[in-house]
Amino acid sequence: MQFGIFSVSDITTDPTTGTTPSEAERIKAIVAIAKKAEEVGLDVFALGEHHNPPFFSSSPTTTLAYIAAQTSTLQLSTATTLVTTNDPVKVAEDYAMLQHLSDGRVDLMMGRGNTGPVYPWFGKDIRDSIELAIENYALLRRLWSEDVVDWQGKYRTPLQGFTSTPRPLDGVAPFVWHGSIRTPEIAEQAAYYGDGFFANNIFWPKEHYMRLIAYYRQRFEHYGHGTAAQAIVGLGGQAFIRPKSQDAWTEFRPYFDNAPVYGHGPSMEDFTEQTPLTVGSPQQVIDRYAAMRDYYGDYQRQLFLVDHAGLPLKTVLEQLDILGGEVVPVLRKELAKNRPAEVPDAPTHASLVAKAYDGGPAREARPNANRGDNLSGDRPYQDSAAPAGASFGLAATRKG
Repeated sequence: MQFGIFSVSDITTDPTTGTTPSEAERIKAIVAIAKKAEEVGLDVFALGEHHNPPFFSSSPTTTLAYIAAQTSTLQLSTATTLVTTNDPVKVAEDYAMLQHLSDGRVDLMMGRGNTGPVYPWFGKDIRDSIELAIENYALLRRLWSEDVVDWQGKYRTPLQGFTSTPRPLDGVAPFVWHGSIRTPEIAEQAAYYGDGFFANNIFWPKEHYMRLIAYYRQRFEHYGHGTAAQAIVGLGGQAFIRPKSQDAWTEFRPYFDNAPVYGHGPSMEDFTEQTPLTVGSPQQVIDRYAAMRDYYGDYQRQLFLVDHAGLPLKTVLEQLDILGGEVVPVLRKELAKNRPAEVPDAPTHASLVAKAYDGGPAREARPNANRGDNLSGDRPYQDSAAPAGASFGLAATRKG
């Protein structure tokens, strides 16, 4: 079971001081937050993607590569990679490069985002969002699994004899999660490929996500990737923690009441009752999240949102101390109890490589010489391509 944090990269005014951090301050802060997450024993740090103020994370790969250079165990991920508006060729190249630089400590969460205007900014039509998600991801998989790609689709120019470089580390692409708040087509896509499904689980009642996750599990089994219980599920969450519950409520209330995302809507009392947002003591957070598998089944990844709504860096770092020191160690034990042996762990690069090659040597892509025209002939690499399925290591999520 993996535990970690994710950030949507908002830059929000602190309602208690009236101070708005600069972009430079917020970018430096997110690096400090990621490093702190590793220091306190968390497993994952995930960063969103936005292309408009008041957000700073327009280039997650740049930020994650910088964090990778300053950490050693932290799994790096995206909280959203915009599969609809990013060019699949650039996604294939950028994340393969990040994979090499981080020694495989990277995966992706594909999503359509929640900012409508981003579509025309990148020459796309929001009415095509589902079709774009399907077509772009299908191409991305081919770019990672095939050395030479001939392709023609509806939403980008054709490719002829194209090779995406660098090739995935060890011939095994980063593991992919598909993130969704409301769309069953995305759950279907995740199930079809045997990928992970991440239910953001921060805004709506549990019954909504129970239906979405149950559908994904059913379709995962339908496509032959394993039993429904073996499907790879991740959950989002939110918490604000202080040793005393009343202190947590008093301190967090102005941030909740003024947050652009959910401020001026339901009261904090109603929101905490209807969604996984938990404001209180460490034990209250433990009790709330230990019960998640009663609703969703055994799952593989739990991420918390802790740096939003204008919370100052000092407060976020204090939250991480409590989360890593008092909450997550207990949750690890609680969620490990009576966990069926057939339920897999969250895939990692090491586990995907081991499964793909069955203990044998992994691929090391070595290009052939350039012919002088920026091409390397019929076969761009000296070695043969990775074995079938290795570029995604899909067998690593299957049992039997």
